[in-house]
Amino acid sequence: MLDVFIINALSDNYIYLLRNEDKNITSVIDPGEAGPVIKFLNDKSWHLNEVINTHHHHDHIGGNRELLDIYKSKLIAPSYENKRISNVDFLVSDDETVNITGISTKVLHTPGHTLGHVCFYMPEEKCLFSGDTLFYLGCGRVFEGTMKQMWLSLVKLRSLPDDTSVYCGHEYTLSNMKFANYIDSQNTLLNKVSLEIKNKRNKGLPTVPFNLGIEKKINPFLRSDDDNFIKSVGLRSNNNASEAFKEIRYKKDNF
Repeated sequence: MLDVFIINALSDNYIYLLRNEDKNITSVIDPGEAGPVIKFLNDKSWHLNEVINTHHHHDHIGGNRELLDIYKSKLIAPSYENKRISNVDFLVSDDETVNITGISTKVLHTPGHTLGHVCFYMPEEKCLFSGDTLFYLGCGRVFEGTMKQMWLSLVKLRSLPDDTSVYCGHEYTLSNMKFANYIDSQNTLLNKVSLEIKNKRNKGLPTVPFNLGIEKKINPFLRSDDDNFIKSVGLRSNNNASEAFKEIRYKKDNF
């Protein structure tokens, strides 16, 4: 049984601390800074066995060095980022299965935000750690890859089971929600979910994890191949999903 703890970091980052009590293994995903992780571990009297990175951006690896120095943890990171992440013990690639916190985990290469970005999916635990590829009601900005690559990466994540719980890298949900409602104002499910999101944020609670099955119906970036959706929001279709995705992404970038 896996326990997932959410640690707030920097301005809006989420660090995920994973604990397998049965096997006495503790891991951390995307430690943008070390301090909050060290405090959490000290409070629990836990050792840190593994550090896992989804991509090379500093707000996801900034705590690596200090954590590795203190705990002598093993570092797991994308093979595609091997020149941009230091001291990696295990390089992982698309469609590989690795053990994280003692649990079988599938590696999904999702280029777009960065060329080497990967996500980690745990089928038995029904959870996905999506880094900066998929956010609640949004997706990552396309910095290094192409719009087509990012769209195909989202399609890959969308193909996972509906009962998947998604843990993303940032608390961008309110901003994403505003854009989603702007572009898809007649979506009644989105309206309902938006109220739940506002209530959580008003209480200072994280909006993660979120349910992938619901997300498939309300996240505009996951629906770029849905002609009815594209037409209803007044976008060009031309039967080209990646072009429709690009138009939605540009609209969000300038929202």
